[in-house]
Amino acid sequence: MTENNRTEDAFAFLGKGNGIRQLIRDFEWGATPLGRVETWPGSLRTATALLVQSSVPIVMLWGEHGIMIYNDAYSVFAGKRHPQLLGSKVREGWAEIADFNDHVMKVGLAGGTLAYRDQELTLHRRGVPEQVWMNLDYSPVLDEAGTPAGVIAIVVETTGEVVARQRIAREHERLLQLFAQAPTFMAMLRGENHVFEMLNPNYQALIGDRDVIGKPARDALPELADQGFWALLDQAYHTGEPVSRWSERLVIIRSPDIGPEERFIDFVYQPIKSDSGTVTHIFVQGSDVTERVIAEHRQRLLVNELNHRVKNTLASVQAITTQTLRGAMSLREASDSINDRILALSRAHNMLTAQNWTGADLSDVLDTALVLDGDPGRPRFDVTSPALRLEPHAALSLALALHELAINAAKFGALSRPDGRVDIVCETARLEDEEVFRMTWREKGGPPVQTPQRRGFGFHLLERALPVELSGKVRIHHRPEGLVFELSAPLSAIRESADLG
Repeated sequence: MTENNRTEDAFAFLGKGNGIRQLIRDFEWGATPLGRVETWPGSLRTATALLVQSSVPIVMLWGEHGIMIYNDAYSVFAGKRHPQLLGSKVREGWAEIADFNDHVMKVGLAGGTLAYRDQELTLHRRGVPEQVWMNLDYSPVLDEAGTPAGVIAIVVETTGEVVARQRIAREHERLLQLFAQAPTFMAMLRGENHVFEMLNPNYQALIGDRDVIGKPARDALPELADQGFWALLDQAYHTGEPVSRWSERLVIIRSPDIGPEERFIDFVYQPIKSDSGTVTHIFVQGSDVTERVIAEHRQRLLVNELNHRVKNTLASVQAITTQTLRGAMSLREASDSINDRILALSRAHNMLTAQNWTGADLSDVLDTALVLDGDPGRPRFDVTSPALRLEPHAALSLALALHELAINAAKFGALSRPDGRVDIVCETARLEDEEVFRMTWREKGGPPVQTPQRRGFGFHLLERALPVELSGKVRIHHRPEGLVFELSAPLSAIRESADLG
């Protein structure tokens, strides 16, 4: 038998095949502590034969130096370190993790085992440092005497899985941050009992300071029992179809000290399904739109009020025009009177608009109405009035009445003379069981007063319209020393209501 035949026979335990088998046949084992293959113990041959046939990456570390013998799958793992690793000492072959492998050798040769899951190591497999993760299982290999002679390692790289999990974890963390920072309220409910799994700060603000995580929604928010929300949640869960509502009324107890609060919300219940199509969760997302609903309600009221005021204003202008034309002696007189009265109406509207038509102070009504050309600052009026807030309709009616009195005084009464004056006294009093508002207009220093033979728009407004508008009474005295106008009305008819402030 030739030397070559003897060599072939020595490697017969490897079986047939190329790749790592051929490299093992060609390697100069006599230059290593293992010696020529012909001298290998049966345990080493058997272990080598087993590992080269495995499709799982396996490396055997023989003897105290940990001489490396591995299979084809491990050569792929080794990268550019293969084939130099074959027959090398493990501490030198993987010098960057020498301490780690030193520990492995000590434990394995002492008969111990080691197992690592997703073990992180930095290897130089392609000429540069590379962060990798692996599942590693180490077991001792016994010789013929039952003594640990080497260590066998099953090496399964998990870098791809670990990196994927890390990426998913980062994405999950990012989603949690978005969840927490979202401008809308959000919650995740699990199962048919709708157990709270997580919620963001806006949802917490909506329900108040209470711990709901891990609790069924019905137990966590009992005040919602008769408001229809649980039926909608059940509908979304059992049908697998999203449920949406807009401007839905919600009565919630966010604080026991405050009690039930009315809120309005837009929301959607979005079913979350598993791979099998079964609904597992309900994602709740929505917005507290209470301010929007209130604003829309106010807008509707304002539009309705605006329509009402426009109609009233047009009716007032029509009445002013009709009554003025009916009583005027000439077109010039009618034109001047109509202009003055519409201007007075405009000033009164401006005054109320500045207060958003919530009302006006009595002092502002007096200042607005008692504006006469040539008499800035009211030096010829002596006014006494209490602090009183008038409701809009009363303020407008009183302003127009005062304007008519002032115009009449300027044309025919006390203010037509340089020394003429007007005393105006406004007061509140209690008569029997009712609070009343009284205003007295008293002229003095003017020409002698006579009862007028003709009644124009001004007296129609003062004697007929004003008492109806204010639910009060009016008396006009044409005394020789000066005209006296007296108004008495229930305070409740002219004072601004408390809920309008």
